[in-house]
Amino acid sequence: MRMPAPRRTVAALAAVTGIAALGLGTGPAAADTKAPLRYVALGDSYSAGSGVLPLDRGAPLICARTSLNYPHLLAASTGAQLTDVTCGGAQTKDFTTSQYPGVAPQFNALKSDTELVTLTIGGNDNNTFINAILACGSAGVLSGGKGSPCKDNYGDKFKDEIESKTYPAIKASLNQIKARSPEAKVAILGYPWITPAKAVPGCFAKLPIAEGDVPYLRDVQTHLNGAAQRAAQETGATFVDLAAASDAHDACRPVSQRWIEPVLFGTNFVPVHPNALGEAGMAKEAAKALNLS
Repeated sequence: MRMPAPRRTVAALAAVTGIAALGLGTGPAAADTKAPLRYVALGDSYSAGSGVLPLDRGAPLICARTSLNYPHLLAASTGAQLTDVTCGGAQTKDFTTSQYPGVAPQFNALKSDTELVTLTIGGNDNNTFINAILACGSAGVLSGGKGSPCKDNYGDKFKDEIESKTYPAIKASLNQIKARSPEAKVAILGYPWITPAKAVPGCFAKLPIAEGDVPYLRDVQTHLNGAAQRAAQETGATFVDLAAASDAHDACRPVSQRWIEPVLFGTNFVPVHPNALGEAGMAKEAAKALNLS
């Protein structure tokens, strides 16, 4: 039975930073104002919040972007001027080429005066991570949840692809962001945990991955997040590490605790993606890492 999604609210904080002073016969009027932070959000479905309602009316429908994604929440809490071009399914190549007809390359949003850039990227490159999830899910069903058929069949294949292809693509993208927006603070977020550290009772019905492949898939995700962290360190970007914050909020948890929805019996229309609680958690951790909280 599908459980109803918990109600969550988002509070927007309006910041009034200037008070006009009138000069009576002593000179022109003066104002002490501060412009809102110019913020560009880039990235894939974890940044777009694909699967969470309501949808962002200003986004292409195919991107499945929500108005409750972490960029919108971060902008609301800081009063930032947000340009959100996140799009579900995005790869690093979609930063410089059109992902879909009518959807501009994401880097088109970057300007020389952009002050903040956030993103999640890499999970879709070469279809490595989605292939790992599909492969392990299929193998888990066929094995009845026993053993480690995915690990036995694929070994280091997924991690090798991340190292040889995804990591250099992430690093190149971060360098290009710096070149286009040299004054911007750039933050790349890791992906919240999808699986627990080890198999837990009752999870197979929601996330059909064999017992021995649960830690295997988590290790693949650890390697993906590690690639993003290393690329950030080498390009001067900030890495928002979600490992500790998202622990015990994986897809196997109850609906009131999890940040990621499972394959079956979830609340989102896109499975294995953050729910509204997860997007809020990502916004909180990004704000802390960027000293915006």
